[in-house]
Order: sequence, then structure tokens, then C-alpha cells
Amino acid sequence: MNILFLCTANKQRSKTAEELFRAADKSNQYKSAGLSAKYVEKAGSTLCTPELLEWADTIYVFEATHIERIQEHTDDKFLAKITNLQIEDKYQYFQRELVLLILERCDFA
Repeated sequence: MNILFLCTANKQRSKTAEELFRAADKSNQYKSAGLSAKYVEKAGSTLCTPELLEWADTIYVFEATHIERIQEHTDDKFLAKITNLQIEDKYQYFQRELVLLILERCDFA
């Protein structure tokens, strides 16, 4: 299965999730990206593209605003693939609390 994690900048939350599962579970493919061109450029990270959305079998986002941003550009095309983990942007990369929330809320884990 191809699993995509999306947050705002692809710096803390989605990057943590991608690397966590890539190390722990070799049965799936994992990628992550950010949804804000401004913040992705500032962080030097990966920007979400339509190709990434197509690639993914499952998409995990961290906030409702992430779903809204995807809908702005693709209408409802990818809604069936999206799960909102509801983890706010207050954690650092690989912060213990963030890792525990991701593990608790990802339904394939």
C-alpha cells in the first residue's frame, strides 16, 4: 500500500510519520509532503503534487485545513482516501508525544 502523510510544511508532523513508519514497516511505501508552497520553500522540504495524491492509496493529514486545501485544488477527487489525524502543529520533529499520537491514530499501525 502507498501511504502519504501531509502537513503544512513537511517539516515536523508528516516527516516524523513518514520516517517512523518507513523504519518500522517494510510492507508499505511511505512518502510525505507539505501543502503550503511558502512554508515548504522556507523549510526546503517536499511540496505536495497531484502526482503524489494519485500515487497514494491512503492519505493522512493532520488538520481539517489540510483537507480544505486539497479540495481547493482537486475538488472532492481524493476525499475518499483522506483520514484526518487531528494533531495540531505544536510538536517538534520526532517529539515523543507526536510519535505516540501518530501511532495511536493511524489505523493501519
